[in-house]
Amino acid sequence: MPKVLISDKLSAAAVQIFKDRGVDTDVKVGLTPDELKAIIGGYDGLAIRSNTKVTADILAAAGNLKVIGRAGIGVDNVDTPAATARGVVVMNTPFGNSITTAEHAIALMFAVARDIPQANASTHAGKWEKSKFMGAELTNKTLGVIGCGNIGSIVADRAMGLKMKVVAFDPFLSPERAADLGVEKVELDELLARADFITLHTPLTEQTRNILDAKALAKTRKGVRIINCARGGLVVEADLKAAIESGHVAGAAFDVFAEEPAKSNPLFGMEKVICTPHLGASTNEAQENVALQVAEQMSDYLLNGAITNAINMPSVSAEDAPKLRPYMTLAHQLGSFAGQLVERGLTAVSIAYEGQVAELNTRPLTAILLEGLLKPFVESVNMVNAPVIARDRDIAITETKNEKSGDYHTLISLTVTLDGRTRGVAGTLFGGDKPRIVSIKDIPIEAELGSNMLYVTNHDKPGFIGRLGTVLGEAGVNIATFHLGRSEAGGDAIALIQVDQPVADGLLDKVRAIPNVVMAKPLRF
Repeated sequence: MPKVLISDKLSAAAVQIFKDRGVDTDVKVGLTPDELKAIIGGYDGLAIRSNTKVTADILAAAGNLKVIGRAGIGVDNVDTPAATARGVVVMNTPFGNSITTAEHAIALMFAVARDIPQANASTHAGKWEKSKFMGAELTNKTLGVIGCGNIGSIVADRAMGLKMKVVAFDPFLSPERAADLGVEKVELDELLARADFITLHTPLTEQTRNILDAKALAKTRKGVRIINCARGGLVVEADLKAAIESGHVAGAAFDVFAEEPAKSNPLFGMEKVICTPHLGASTNEAQENVALQVAEQMSDYLLNGAITNAINMPSVSAEDAPKLRPYMTLAHQLGSFAGQLVERGLTAVSIAYEGQVAELNTRPLTAILLEGLLKPFVESVNMVNAPVIARDRDIAITETKNEKSGDYHTLISLTVTLDGRTRGVAGTLFGGDKPRIVSIKDIPIEAELGSNMLYVTNHDKPGFIGRLGTVLGEAGVNIATFHLGRSEAGGDAIALIQVDQPVADGLLDKVRAIPNVVMAKPLRF
């Protein structure tokens, strides 16, 4: 039974989901880093919010950890590269608080347009300063959305409901998607020049960090108002303060800050700035939604291999996971077969999917194939970190798909390049779920792989099979299956033999001494 640690506060309903699904669950909130490090080795999963910091040091102690689930969008508190290197899937729940965050951005836009917090404080103080708080309407104004993904698109939809015109800057927004949303896609400089209000909804990356600095703010129209409910660090806060003090920016409303918890900030105390303490996801509905989602996602992964909303791994739906399982076994066997024959100089890997398998989600198949390929000479590789390890070793990976069937209804072909030479192996499924090798080095063969195999290449000459059988028999090795293939009569030939026990080194030497043997190698699966 898989075991999960919940180290930040989740709802009781989320805890119950784990238990109902058959996942052993411990709730230990408020652990110090040392306390977490001391116990994390006993868990398969770790469910967190924003308080727990999953550092490389913590991950080094997490020998059994398979998945980290973050109830929420941001995974800034998880060392994702370190998790990937150790083969730990990192999941988040990007959609559970989307509406809540979008609504908070709209609320702040209203608040900054009408000076609502300032007017509220003044009225509570008994001042009745009606003429002081002259606001601005949203109707017919232009809203500039920086980052038009899930949350940004919801904000755009709500803004259009308020009769605003929406322009969006997002390098990943296609013209077709922009048309569907009803927004105008523009470059950043045009957005800055046209927008009456600017709202940010982009992740914090090297490309987006400080996207609104003094230079960018100088390009905005005078009187612009800026809302940030996305990430601290997108706006240079000192530059924004200067722009507000100069009168160029009319106001700002921020829910996120470069340093959090924000006890001090250049924007604090400014009359034209509204600040909230990262409340974007702080509704009962959102907190419940993300907690339930992370419990479902982690349970699905630990129990049936389904991967949803992973940061460092291709997704595999609960529906697809059973369909992919036999293909994943086949892909791993093909990779392992090639990997055990590769000794040095691996420079390129080419994977071709044909027929029925080409219609499926092949990204996890490629990942697990690479795991099998790299396993013989890379320690601690798995399907999560295998693509990263291949890239770090400058191994070029290519993948092709062809839904048209050839000789087989479904076929996975693997070709590896080493020292300028190529070697290939291909496999299919018999009966829908039984992996079979059907080609090795372009030589047809039909072979089932077992735990212990002996792979032999030889010249096709009479008497070879008898001599090989005799050598194995004299050594007391029982043959389970014996598969043969050849390029042509008298040409290159291969034998793939399943035996009941591992082939000892002494026996291997005797096999290699048989006339016409070119190579003999034991394989384990």
